[in-house]
Amino acid sequence: QVHLIESGGGLVQAGGSLRLSCAASGRTGSAWAMGWFRQTPGKERELVAAISWSGNYADSYVGDSVKGRFTISGDNAKHMVYLEMNSLKPEDTALYYCAEGGTYYDDSYVPDFWGQGTQVTVSS
Repeated sequence: QVHLIESGGGLVQAGGSLRLSCAASGRTGSAWAMGWFRQTPGKERELVAAISWSGNYADSYVGDSVKGRFTISGDNAKHMVYLEMNSLKPEDTALYYCAEGGTYYDDSYVPDFWGQGTQVTVSS
């Protein structure tokens, strides 16, 4: 069982920045895929960004709605993933979930494990 702990959420004004961090524990060996999803009440969970590793090669995906503003990075050996969020908008307000493992390909990510989520609120 892999446990994920997110941190870094909070309240920020529009145009501001936040950095989310996620630490995974319980995985034997290096991680191969981690990512961030977000969800607002009444809507489906949305893939925000994902990163996968194969040896020294890393491939990442960032959703169209946040492209140019959000950046995903991580360290698979340390089982860490980060989401740098800049130029935040009120519509970015959501519960952000860290995810790990599973299957990642192109713009599709189906993880094995989920964190509890960290709230991001952007005020106008």
